Amino acid sequence: MGKGGNQGEGATERETPMPTFSWEEIQKHNLRTDKWLVIDRKVYNITKWSSRHPGGHRVIGHYAGEDATDAFRAFHRDLDFVRKFMKPLLIGELAPEEPSQDHGKNSQITEDFQALRKTAEDMNLFESNHLFFLLLLAHIIVMESIAWFTIFYFGNGWVPTVITAFVLATSQGASANWWNHRHFQHHAKPNIFHKDPDVNMLHVFVLGEWQPVEYGKKKLKYLPYNHQHEYFFLIGPPLLIPLYFQYQIIMTMIVRKDWVDLAWAISYYARFFITYIPFYGVLGAIIFLNFIRFLESHWFVWVTQMNHIVMEIDREPYRDWFSSQLAATCNVEQSFFNDWFSGHLNFQIEHHLFPTMPRHNFHKVAPLVKSLCAKYGIEYQEKPLLRALQDIIRSLKKSGELWLDAYLHK
Repeated sequence: MGKGGNQGEGATERETPMPTFSWEEIQKHNLRTDKWLVIDRKVYNITKWSSRHPGGHRVIGHYAGEDATDAFRAFHRDLDFVRKFMKPLLIGELAPEEPSQDHGKNSQITEDFQALRKTAEDMNLFESNHLFFLLLLAHIIVMESIAWFTIFYFGNGWVPTVITAFVLATSQGASANWWNHRHFQHHAKPNIFHKDPDVNMLHVFVLGEWQPVEYGKKKLKYLPYNHQHEYFFLIGPPLLIPLYFQYQIIMTMIVRKDWVDLAWAISYYARFFITYIPFYGVLGAIIFLNFIRFLESHWFVWVTQMNHIVMEIDREPYRDWFSSQLAATCNVEQSFFNDWFSGHLNFQIEHHLFPTMPRHNFHKVAPLVKSLCAKYGIEYQEKPLLRALQDIIRSLKKSGELWLDAYLHK
């Protein structure tokens, strides 16, 4: 139970002793309408403020009733600036006899990881190389130019059109605000059902080992999941971006009133159609755009899922930050092609541990991460690209078989 003082939201620090709380008390406040969390042993009531959180209410709400210290440091580059907004939310601190970690998490791993992060900071690994990103931008502009020139010079036949579509699929992206809003949740609680939006498969697929068994026991059969490794090729890569993401991106902009983001999106479509309607006409340009999205979708699904869908996917296990990221992510071997093809997402482990670290520094911090894994016997998975892609299908097949067995026999 809490000991003394005001427990309401908005209490500020005073010179008088702050109220102290046990983990048992804090963990009661993990509801939609009642959220406390702990950062550096300080207790904050975020119930009302979470709706104003710049990263969205879900990502911060996922840590209600828990210690959020490592997540807080991972997502915020300027900690002193952010702490100014936290002062009115402070309601107390952990009781002296309470451990810094909740749910029996390994405090030694946490301390060692924080030391690793400090080493990375001292090595300036969170500093961007402006030349790297300038060259990346130049690379995108060159590819956009090559795409236009290919159609301009060779015409709109099948071969130039397909070549141009591949070039544009490689060079283009999506709404940054929408992606961050979705992706921060994924980073906060990777591969955790009801918290990571990337494992919400809308009953199309069953993932991991727990979900297929639960579906099987409940006799849920929205689709023949024992064949999901086969229909994945028809539903997953071809349709995710053309159908689901394009709709979700626009709706997110409207619902969240991201008018600047919407204006940028409109400017992109205006530029695209102004550029390609003269070659294809209105209907042809629309078909051409969706063909590009079709190609992008294949790249996106394979590259992102080779690091996650093959790993542990389960309910909330309440692990420390380091252990939770290693359980949910794996790497693909480094090479010039793999770095370029995946956008450095082949360093998925480092990307998850340090989401604000510029991607060109992942290979520098990787040896430190491997060393910490070795110290605690945590598996650091790294595999060839082809095997990583094949493991997606193997994982879906295994989950489908678990579903069928539970459906027929439990």
